[in-house]
Amino acid sequence: MITSALPYANGPLHIGHLAGAYIYADIYVRYLRLRGRDVLWVCGSDEHGAAITIRAMKEGLTPREIIDKYDAMFRKVFDGMGIAFDIFHRTSAPLHYETSQDFFRTLYKNNAFEVIENEQYFDEEKQMFLADRYIVGVCPVCGNPDAYGDQCERCGSTLSPNDLKAPMRSILSGSTPIKKPTKHWFLKLNEHEQWLTHWINEGEEIVGNAINTEPKTYTKTHNPDDWKPHVLGQCKSWLAGGLQPRAMTRDLEWGIPVPPEIDESGTKKLYVWLDAPIGYISAAKQWAINKGEPEAWKKYWQDKDTALIHFIGKDNIVFHCLIFPALLKAHGDYILPTNVPANQFMNLEGNKMSTSKNWAVWVHEYLETFPTGQDELRFNLIKNMPELQDSEFTWKRFQETTNNELVGNLANFVNRVIVLTHKFFEGKVPSINEADKEMSREQFSLLRQHIENIGTAIEKFDFRTALQGMMDISTQGNQLLQNNEPWKKFKTEPELTATVLNLGLQIITALSIVTQPFMPFLSARLRDLLKLKPIENGDWEKLLTHLADTRSFKSLPLIITGHVIGEALHLFTRITDETIDAQIKKLMRTEDKIEMITVTQVVENIKENTDVVTSGKDVTVQRLYKGLGETITYEDFIKPDIRTATIIAAERIPKADKLLKLTVDVGFEIRTICSGIAEHFTPEEVTGKQVIIVANLAPRKLRGIESNGMILMAEDDAGKLAFVTPPTGFMNGAVVK
Repeated sequence: MITSALPYANGPLHIGHLAGAYIYADIYVRYLRLRGRDVLWVCGSDEHGAAITIRAMKEGLTPREIIDKYDAMFRKVFDGMGIAFDIFHRTSAPLHYETSQDFFRTLYKNNAFEVIENEQYFDEEKQMFLADRYIVGVCPVCGNPDAYGDQCERCGSTLSPNDLKAPMRSILSGSTPIKKPTKHWFLKLNEHEQWLTHWINEGEEIVGNAINTEPKTYTKTHNPDDWKPHVLGQCKSWLAGGLQPRAMTRDLEWGIPVPPEIDESGTKKLYVWLDAPIGYISAAKQWAINKGEPEAWKKYWQDKDTALIHFIGKDNIVFHCLIFPALLKAHGDYILPTNVPANQFMNLEGNKMSTSKNWAVWVHEYLETFPTGQDELRFNLIKNMPELQDSEFTWKRFQETTNNELVGNLANFVNRVIVLTHKFFEGKVPSINEADKEMSREQFSLLRQHIENIGTAIEKFDFRTALQGMMDISTQGNQLLQNNEPWKKFKTEPELTATVLNLGLQIITALSIVTQPFMPFLSARLRDLLKLKPIENGDWEKLLTHLADTRSFKSLPLIITGHVIGEALHLFTRITDETIDAQIKKLMRTEDKIEMITVTQVVENIKENTDVVTSGKDVTVQRLYKGLGETITYEDFIKPDIRTATIIAAERIPKADKLLKLTVDVGFEIRTICSGIAEHFTPEEVTGKQVIIVANLAPRKLRGIESNGMILMAEDDAGKLAFVTPPTGFMNGAVVK
């Protein structure tokens, strides 16, 4: 039973997502099937939680419209990249609602919860409790003034609203939230601490779900030595800190309701981290229904002989290794994970990928630019996969790897063999000369060793080593050609030429199978090129069987003598400097790096200085004083580069009564701006303030300090200043047009 983390349906997928939870699961599943294993692989859109409603508000859509939009995008991207789930489900599906509520009922019946009343943040203007994601404040770790109540997107720290430093604000209204009492159902996670500690450290699961009874008996479920060190380390760190009860419900408008017989108020929703992993189960149920065997899902989730493996990123480790297993154990009817081979993060051009700052290579845009480049991207992501530590994607390395390894090594080998076979043998597989059988045995023995090494690496979740093993096969083929030079020896040693080209075609045939987990599109092209039938489940196992008997050759060859192959074709194309430069410029160009903010959004936040009259989407702003300034042209208007930013620090400048020295985060950099607002605001008042700045103003020294930009302010007839601010929670660096 294989699962991949459900992508959150509040934005598109970038290459870090592929490297984190999907490409390596796809390799693993394809490999298992080629070995003849029984596998079910599920995924789906995660469609509940506060972030969905936040995105809906930003885009002016309903939550349903948002999840439909991104679910469709996910499906197109996964299909485009050859990521082949058995089912890609949705947590908004009726079956998932039913499964989640039934799961909650069972937990409730098994006394897994305790009802706790505590104080939570409340927005008085909106008259609603605030989920963690609805609260923004100053990160206690890095000082980011726009950290969410559950995580800081700048430094990646996991937070709670109580960790945030002032000023705090509700992203719904911009007001400062207060605390009010509310009640929720908490999983008694503390009662699971003992058995979870034993399970993580020893790989032994407590028998049954009566976790508080003595004596306890255990059964072996996995070997902790097979788990990645950073996965075990994060789990042990959490356990060492002591587990506490964790709320499994939320006060939200969008989500799966707590069963009405349990929540009489009808206002509580299931916590998204209870709802989402149950999505793996409901997806399996839907797969079984689609298959016409409604009970077929049970052997994948309830059979003790089944291996359950979660493919995730490192930010989801605790949920999949501690909280979800506790939920499964408390329920009592499900198996626990055998392994959770979480990857770390992939960075981009020296910086952490950021959805909010648009610092990413979006997969749907990549596929538009490189419509036949799926395997090139897969290859590069696997080669740089963040298996044990963070890795980095750069466009230059993408170019070098594609040109040197895929074009220069693999495609070059295949092309030479195909071309020479057509040139010397009319496109027919030549025979192996009896005198060259020792060389053939050596080649087949080496080929088998490479294939066995690849399989061993995949089963250890070491996909980078496995990929290198695949390339070793191509290198073996190139060395075979270089050592024997069949293009030179055909006239003098035709039998040797025939043997070498036969062996080359045997290696290509093996590659057509071995490449399938890594680069499925290449695999299909190789099969077409060789005019062989498509890959089938079990073919890897058959390949090893063929290669086992290299002494008698009874099981060989992989492709028979006399078989007619296709004409040579370009498997990969060299990537030019111009292509890569265009991608780098696109990434670096800030107008492509951020979302746009409209004048409409700005003026809605200047209520104290203007009268705003709206008519549909049209907005007019009537000035409260003086006439309009001198008429300018459009060319004059577009010269200023106006951006959103946040003041992250402020201080007075000695001997300068009017100036404040402001440290400003403009999304793509931190800069200093000297602003003449000291008579109107204290440093404490402006710190954390989101503002609008002119970002391309020529630098100017004021009191010995270089100022890079200008803060835009509104001024009334009395000379009172007010900040022009973007919508609450808007990202830094957005262009104002």
